[in-house]
Parts: sequence; C-alpha cells; structure tokens
Amino acid sequence: MIKNLPLTQPKPNATEFIDLMMGRAKSKRVPLVEYLVDDVLAKPITTDLLGRQWVVAGADRDSQKAALDNFVQFWYRLGYDFVRFERGLAFDEIKFGAPDPSLGSDKQRQWPDEHHGTIMTWDDFERYQWPRVEDFDFFPVEYINSHLPEGMGLISCHAAGIFEHLSFIMSMEGLALALYDAPDLVQAISDKIGALLIKFYEHLLDLDHLIAIFPGDDMGFRTGTLIKPDALRKYCLPWHKRVAEMTHAKGLPYFLHSCGNLGTIMEDLISDIKIDGKHSYEDGIIPVQDFQAKYGDRIAVLGGIDLNILAAGTPEDVRKHARFLMETCGARGRYAIGSGNSIPSYVPVQNYLAMVDEAVGF
Repeated sequence: MIKNLPLTQPKPNATEFIDLMMGRAKSKRVPLVEYLVDDVLAKPITTDLLGRQWVVAGADRDSQKAALDNFVQFWYRLGYDFVRFERGLAFDEIKFGAPDPSLGSDKQRQWPDEHHGTIMTWDDFERYQWPRVEDFDFFPVEYINSHLPEGMGLISCHAAGIFEHLSFIMSMEGLALALYDAPDLVQAISDKIGALLIKFYEHLLDLDHLIAIFPGDDMGFRTGTLIKPDALRKYCLPWHKRVAEMTHAKGLPYFLHSCGNLGTIMEDLISDIKIDGKHSYEDGIIPVQDFQAKYGDRIAVLGGIDLNILAAGTPEDVRKHARFLMETCGARGRYAIGSGNSIPSYVPVQNYLAMVDEAVGF
C-alpha cells in the first residue's frame, strides 16, 4: 500500500540536500536521489497518481513546455529536493535498436556497435562531422531552471561521459585495438570530445538554480574497468577533472554515476578528480553499505538499492531493504536513498513507489 504519495504539500529543500551530501549538516531525514526514471513508469504515475495528462514532447515549444512541466511535477510531488535532467550533443555513433520488451513500452532500446565505430582510422577522423555546442538547443534545461517550485534545485549534466562517447565513436573493439596500434588517434578523439564537453558545461554552469553536476560515465563491468586503469587515467579522467574543477569553481559539488567495478581507480576519482559523491552500485560487486563503510567519510554515497531487488522483489522486499539502508547508511550521514543504477522500464511501478514511499515516510 502506498501511504504517503503523492505529496500534497511537498517541502523540497535543495540547499539542505547539498549540505547533507557534503557533510555540512546532519538530519534524521534521508533524502531521495535518482539518476533516471523511465517513461514506462513515469507515465502511469503522472496520469494515475498525479492526475495529469501525459504529453509527448514534439518539435513545437508548447508540447515541450507541457512535457517538461509534467517532468518537474513528477520529481516535486514524489518528494525529491531537485530535478535531475540531462541532454547531450548528437555525436555520430553506430547503434542498434530493438523494441523494448517491457510491458507497456512502445520505445526502442539502443546499444552501441561493439565492433565497428564511426572513427576507426585517421581518414575517418578527418571526415567526421563533430557536433557544435553553438547549434545545441538548451531550451529544455533552461525552461526547467526557470520553472522550479520553491525550494527545488536543478541537477544536470551532459548525457554520457567522455569514456562512453570515446567507446561509442570508436566501438569497444576499435578502441581496444587503437590503444595499442594508434594511441595518438585515441588521444585526438578524446581531446575533441573533451573540448566539446567543456564548452557544454560552461553553459550549464551559468544556470542560476543549478545545485550540482551529476554526469554518467560507465567505465567498468563486474570485475574491473572496461579498459586498463592507466588508459582511463590518460584519456578520460583528465576531462572529468577539468569539469570537476569548473564545477567546484562555481561552489557546486561534482557527483559521478559510473557502473562497474571501479576499485582500481577509486583513489583517482576521490583524490585527484575530487568527486563529491558516487552513484551506481551492484550487490554483486560491492553492496552500497560496504562501499560507504570504506569511502563514506570522504564522499557522499548516492542510492544503492540493487536492481535485482527493485525488479524481481516484492514491494515489501523493496521497503525492507530501503529501510535497512536508511537505518545503516543514513545513520552514518552523507547518504541519499534511491536505486543502485536507475529506474528502467522493467521495474514494476509498485516497487519503485514502495521505495519512494518508504523514504518520504521515514
């Protein structure tokens, strides 16, 4: 049973959220955090729980505004202190698509070609049409920034990070070979991507209701990083450091979502890049409570309810685990409750709502 949602009089406090995550404040409240919520769940919650008409954003501004209003109200009425929103430049990358098999979904799932990239040679590099930040439409993020309910903040980022775009443009196989056969080409591509991301973040960081930068850049898998740690240190981590420095210069925290086992580069992330918080956890790699025991005195710990529980458990399983994390990780401080990764289309709506309901009623 969903007891506390939707909130009729939400009282978001973005300032307190950041103070809690940065260790500048203490509270019995364990705030909510989330990376993404798929539309397959957002749509019935928006219509059935919030009583709003679902709108699909088109090319016209009116439909975009209506869809963005729904988006803001979703985060607001479910008890978040902020809206997390991402958009990214249109890099030319080879991807496959297939219908999402989740019940109720009419979307296409996409994944990158792991064997063939749009840049495999120097000739490809010279022909490649790089996107221009000057041509990017920042209207959606600017609209959200200026239409937040009182007390809410904006958390934003470029969709996909430096490693993800590098491996999408070259393909994982192409990148792996080029690291040995053409490291100068890898460097040139990463430098082009990084320079574009810097210009993108220069714009985001001027938004007056921005409270944090929170990008996603999946660099690992179950047992380690996807490429050697030294290669990440050379081609990717310096760009994270640049964006983190820009963010910190504005007095804002830099959180990072990155999947996989990052044990070999965690010290780089914390000590060199100086991330302020980490997101994305799997119990099969390291349960979030164990990660917090190891690193929680240095950075914020965001989310952590394993997707196996959210997707395959019962609502009561989800409630039980959410309360366990709030009573353990929450009691230590610098912790926000949420999923270990995101809320994809295959998570049952009632399981997601059970997690949020347990948190706002804690």
